[in-house]
Amino acid sequence: MPPIQLVVNGKRRTTDTDPSTPLLWFLREELGLTATKYGCGIAVCGACTVHLGGEAVRSCVTPLARAAGKQVTTLEGLAPGGRLHPLQQAWIDEQVPQCGYCQAGQIMSAAVLLAKVPRPTDAQIDTVMAGNLCRCGTYGRIRRAIHRAANGGKP
Repeated sequence: MPPIQLVVNGKRRTTDTDPSTPLLWFLREELGLTATKYGCGIAVCGACTVHLGGEAVRSCVTPLARAAGKQVTTLEGLAPGGRLHPLQQAWIDEQVPQCGYCQAGQIMSAAVLLAKVPRPTDAQIDTVMAGNLCRCGTYGRIRRAIHRAANGGKP
């Protein structure tokens, strides 16, 4: 099989990794991008959410082959240049995380939402974010952080 080529966080990558390997394991084990977490392994919890071609996908069930020739963005690549993405800053300002395990996936899902709907309603936020589980139950703070990011950092 020919090597798989893809772009991860703006950097072109080529790999001989088995194409059926979940994208999650390629990102974590091969590239050392550990913000993306393993949660359930069956695309239910959302901890492994990354962007693939601008869409939020569950990397735990996405085969590496599906990423061939595409752009992949992880939390580490969400805000290049060392500055925080508005969502990352809003997460801090609203003190969203408790344990923090699910937060990378939460932010990645929220980023796709804001890219499509710059000023989402509570209902739109709830619908999109329902696919990301938080065992600590910080859903109210997550919603406030998304609104804050949509409002240019203002509560």
